[in-house]
Amino acid sequence: MINPDQEHYIDLHMHSLYSVDGELTPTQLVDRCRQAGIRIMAVTDHNSVKANFEAGTAAAQAGIHYVPGIEIDCRFKGRNLHLLGYGIAVDSPDFLALEERFIEQNIAASRERLKRIRELGFELAEEELEAVAGEGHRPQIWTGEMFAEVLLAKPEYSGHELLKPYRPGGARSDNPYTNFYWDYCAQGKPAYVEVELPSLEQAIAIIHKNGGKAVLAHPGISLAGNLGLLQEILPLGLDGVEAGSSYHNAQTTLEIYRWAEENKILVTGGSDYHGKNKPAIKLGGYRRVLAEVEMEQDLQEAGLLPKR
Repeated sequence: MINPDQEHYIDLHMHSLYSVDGELTPTQLVDRCRQAGIRIMAVTDHNSVKANFEAGTAAAQAGIHYVPGIEIDCRFKGRNLHLLGYGIAVDSPDFLALEERFIEQNIAASRERLKRIRELGFELAEEELEAVAGEGHRPQIWTGEMFAEVLLAKPEYSGHELLKPYRPGGARSDNPYTNFYWDYCAQGKPAYVEVELPSLEQAIAIIHKNGGKAVLAHPGISLAGNLGLLQEILPLGLDGVEAGSSYHNAQTTLEIYRWAEENKILVTGGSDYHGKNKPAIKLGGYRRVLAEVEMEQDLQEAGLLPKR
């Protein structure tokens, strides 16, 4: 178990600009990891492996061990889940096809999301969203975080009641853009737009087909209120769970860790760093239940790190 005085140097969940809600280039992300003392890292962009090529090279030059990764949006029993894939063959055409399908659907979903945000009483022009999205990799896709960034910057909405929780001092001001997404654009919320996602079984199969390990991301939030579903997911081929997460409190972290130990599967940890969209989240900043040396040993046993 973790000793709070021990060194922290592993972060296996972060995003570059190849994620629709990421900010930094892969090389910039590696440099930030170097500055933060991260020695083992993985870039896990949403539905894209493109960052891995640049990040892997930059990490090697920085003396950081790099684990190839991805985070696949998928669905299980009506719930939207995120599945991390580690140690994957990033040059596989399977991942390119996955990304192309994701882009196609989310361009259409962005226009529908704009319509629903307008129905909440906000006036927004496509050009305003394009100006923000143009800083990233996919300027035609507008996320909930981008809507928040534009709305919070508009002077005419400085006193708008719906936006007060996201302004300094507000109840949701720690990560205002991401919290706006969870409150208005996530599954079941007013501006949610459904897209066709692969099933969890399909996502696991893609990762396994390409030599990787399938790890469920932040189950404490994606399975909130129903962690019992982990027992139903396990037989589908799940290799691990992300017990260490910036989203988990101490009780949830320990509960997920104990479940993983009982079922003899991999325990991982990561910050889910995005940059400006989640300003309260820092690289390496997540709640841990395993000492770094223990996690490193487990990653070695799983074949994701070379044994020393």
